Amino acid sequence: MRPDVMVFDIGRVLIRWDPEGFYDRTIGPDRRAALFAAVDLHGMNLEIDRGRGFRSVVEDCAAAHPDWHAEIRLWHDCWSQMVPGAIEGSVRLLHALKAAGVPVLALTNFGRETLQIAQARFAFLRLFDRMFVSAELGVVKPDPAIYQAVEAAGYAPGRLLFADDMPENCAAAARRGWHVHPFTGPEALAQALVDHGLLTKETFP
Repeated sequence: MRPDVMVFDIGRVLIRWDPEGFYDRTIGPDRRAALFAAVDLHGMNLEIDRGRGFRSVVEDCAAAHPDWHAEIRLWHDCWSQMVPGAIEGSVRLLHALKAAGVPVLALTNFGRETLQIAQARFAFLRLFDRMFVSAELGVVKPDPAIYQAVEAAGYAPGRLLFADDMPENCAAAARRGWHVHPFTGPEALAQALVDHGLLTKETFP
């Protein structure tokens, strides 16, 4: 079955996500490396993505690591600065798919509050026909349950083309029969959309 529905991950596919770069600029590369070695900040962020409150998760982590208290709190207070901008080529493809009448979904690990911040900044994050957000579902990729939620909404696996920057997330979808594209950049994604028949070269943005 050829896919007729596009499913986007958001972070590092449509918007840039670079907390390491933010901390490099703010506290310097050496201290950033020490911070990330001492504190599992990405694990902390997964708790936010699972639906726990943004501020409370960060404050709990800061309290557990008093030597890094101020630096950890920056994750909450400066979160938007960890998102340097949109991945413009991917955004153009999103608009092209919408213009072509292709249903477009989001399947993303994202917190409630952080998604609100991102949507206020990036209007294109409101263009999806439907969003499947980990914080709302209480489960994060690559747990099979999050893919099941998409299928349970009426989308058969063979209809879906899923682009995600994490190989393990693509692998989990592929095991369910989804078409997948491990995202490395907009150019390769554009070609995949043509190869799968969702866009033509004439509709390239």
